[in-house]
Amino acid sequence: MNGEQGRMGMLVDLPGERAGGRGYLALPPAGGGPGVLVLHAWWGLTSPFMGLCDRLAGAGFVALAPDLYRGRTAGTIDAAEELLGRRDSEQMTADAIGAVALLRGHQAVRGGGLGAVGFSMGAAWAIGLATEERPDDFAAVVLFYGSAEGDFARSRAAFLGHFAPGDEWEPDEGVAALEAAIRAAGKEVTFHRYPGAGHWFFEADRPDAYDPAAAELAWERTVAHLRRHLSRTGMPPAAGDGPGGQG
Repeated sequence: MNGEQGRMGMLVDLPGERAGGRGYLALPPAGGGPGVLVLHAWWGLTSPFMGLCDRLAGAGFVALAPDLYRGRTAGTIDAAEELLGRRDSEQMTADAIGAVALLRGHQAVRGGGLGAVGFSMGAAWAIGLATEERPDDFAAVVLFYGSAEGDFARSRAAFLGHFAPGDEWEPDEGVAALEAAIRAAGKEVTFHRYPGAGHWFFEADRPDAYDPAAAELAWERTVAHLRRHLSRTGMPPAAGDGPGGQG
């Protein structure tokens, strides 16, 4: 435990060229499973993202969230914009790659292919890792209300996306273009839209945006996607796993 009540995981040091990188690592009760990288939104490594690692561990995955801001967090949009503006992209890249290396070398991680789950800013990092920086390492990518360009032909991952129609932070036309680019590269892609939801709808600490029903459906679909595409690298699919409902 890392000292917070109810936490399954702990803070760990990340390997890499830049010393000082850390992340939150949660292990499944069974002791091992497929590795999943959790990439936080522009708020930093806040409690909900550590909680998601715990939740993924409870579902049988080895989950690691690198702290891309190295301890800095924000609670408001203005503060998050300031953090983003002061970001050290080289350090963030080094820490993200260090997190991949930690998962790849961890004794609890089963199989070869990793998963990535990214939120808003973190979704862009998930795309970058799976298409540019470490394309051979990822078998499944899950995007929450975030996008980026990438060389999808290089990727080996199957993509799942969760988006809110009319999202002012992630316009519909950009989401459609991303889905088309992934499909044109010959990769498996499924994007779900959640009518009535908004940006950050999955994050329970954002009361202005959190949508419990949409969040639960997105969670079920995420676990099913990770199980299905990482099953051949360490986890048998659970009974009834599937792509979820329509949307």
